[in-house]
Amino acid sequence: MEKEIFVKILESEVTDNEERLRKYVSLLSAANELARLTGPSDEETLWGSHVMDCASALPFLPNDGRVIDVGTGGGLPGMVWAICRPGLRLTLLDSITRKCALVEKIAVAMGLKNVTVVCKRSEEYAKEEHEKFHVAAARAVCASGILAEYLAPFVRIKGKAIAFKGPKVTEELELVGNKWKALGFSSPHLHPYTLGDMKRYFLIWDKIFQTPKGIPRRTGMAEKFPWYQK
Repeated sequence: MEKEIFVKILESEVTDNEERLRKYVSLLSAANELARLTGPSDEETLWGSHVMDCASALPFLPNDGRVIDVGTGGGLPGMVWAICRPGLRLTLLDSITRKCALVEKIAVAMGLKNVTVVCKRSEEYAKEEHEKFHVAAARAVCASGILAEYLAPFVRIKGKAIAFKGPKVTEELELVGNKWKALGFSSPHLHPYTLGDMKRYFLIWDKIFQTPKGIPRRTGMAEKFPWYQK
């Protein structure tokens, strides 16, 4: 996507939804005092480092369809996407009960009818909702190869997975090489962007085949025994 078009889409959607996004930031800041949903609690840092980061992915999303945010924490990126794209149906997934309860309260307070909060392990929920989502996404969860195993079983064929990554992404990809088809994924596309003075990346896989039987594996296996090291 041309950089000018990318920036124009982003600026337009943030501007059109700024009042509601600011309300979300205020609610997130208050909830962060009760449970560590995300690092900082001050509203301007939440806005600049978190909301704007999540909004940066909007040009890569469809206008409608099912999207799952794996390891949502305080609702990032899922809540931002739900506010800006009301045609999307967002599932916010996390395994920590207290976080899920607070995020659900925020969604209710925001009046977001297109958000569902699910409190389960990713491996368990992927068996229930196997290949049901147009997009699966995660932000600040784990290394790219491991994360791909968590995301792949959620994504339907012709859908995509999106990961927010930092400067170590190239090293992470080198560990996997060209083995992505083993999860049903294409080789990933790397899209650089800037957040303040930091260079960041969106890592995007296209789902081209069904995820093979046996994925997801049992809880904890993805990190203990990475699939690409077999």
